[in-house]
Amino acid sequence: MTVAGLSLALPRVQDIRFRKPSPPLIAAAIAFAVLFWSPFTTLLRDWWSDPDAGHGLLLGPVALYLAWKSGIQEGARGQPRLGLAILLVAAFFRYLASLAAELFTMRASMLLAIVALVIYAYGVRQVIRWWLPFTLVALSIPLPSVVLSSLALPLQFKATQMGAALLEWRQVPLRLSGNVLQLPGRTLFVTEACSGLRSLTALLSLGVLISGIWLRTPLLRVVLILLAIPIAVLLNGVRVFLTGFLVHFVNPRLGDGFMHMTEGWVVFVIAFGMLGGLAWLLIHVERLWRPAT
Repeated sequence: MTVAGLSLALPRVQDIRFRKPSPPLIAAAIAFAVLFWSPFTTLLRDWWSDPDAGHGLLLGPVALYLAWKSGIQEGARGQPRLGLAILLVAAFFRYLASLAAELFTMRASMLLAIVALVIYAYGVRQVIRWWLPFTLVALSIPLPSVVLSSLALPLQFKATQMGAALLEWRQVPLRLSGNVLQLPGRTLFVTEACSGLRSLTALLSLGVLISGIWLRTPLLRVVLILLAIPIAVLLNGVRVFLTGFLVHFVNPRLGDGFMHMTEGWVVFVIAFGMLGGLAWLLIHVERLWRPAT
């Protein structure tokens, strides 16, 4: 098993030797804290309070743990000039984002500044070694609202269309209008919260995590991550179908409240199981493709 192509027999904590920080590195770290304290605290707040960003509560600690387990590459050498140049670019984008009060760019520049500090102290090869933690942190940064809205709308329509097709297959009379399903005696709205964007984001993040830990081949990693997209879209359409089916045949109250939320959780667990099954399959394909020597 590998993490970022490296053996899982990673060095223990006492075996990891972090370089003694130099005065310039200490100064850069202090400047980082001053510049990016606000984006960092607002990111933590969003992880805690925003349902669309809640996966950051998992990805952030996992990223730190993976970086700690991987440790510092033996013989790593810092590249101060390159690190300082990237840090200045990050500070510039942080300044521009503050003028526009644009949180996504602020947070992205914070991640870029972290990369710059790593390069300053340990070089580009260390960033490559930590590609998985950095990717997980990047995925935990919430997208701008305008991007989320533009992504959610087509997902709403697709989920509604798939749910309607399945309901018609079960001979449920309905009328489809955009993201609205008109059933006998009940109208169902597929809202932005039910678009499947949250589950898609979570599944993509899990796909990156699983592929980075258990797969070594870059192509198979990409395949697993891409497979998370149709799984999320398909099962969200199934969720719309289940809601309409239960509302029509069982009880109209099943389309709201606790039962509706429970359906969402059940569907996500199924999606996670499907993604895990595909990962298991790809692991065996990889073993046949690249047998251990």
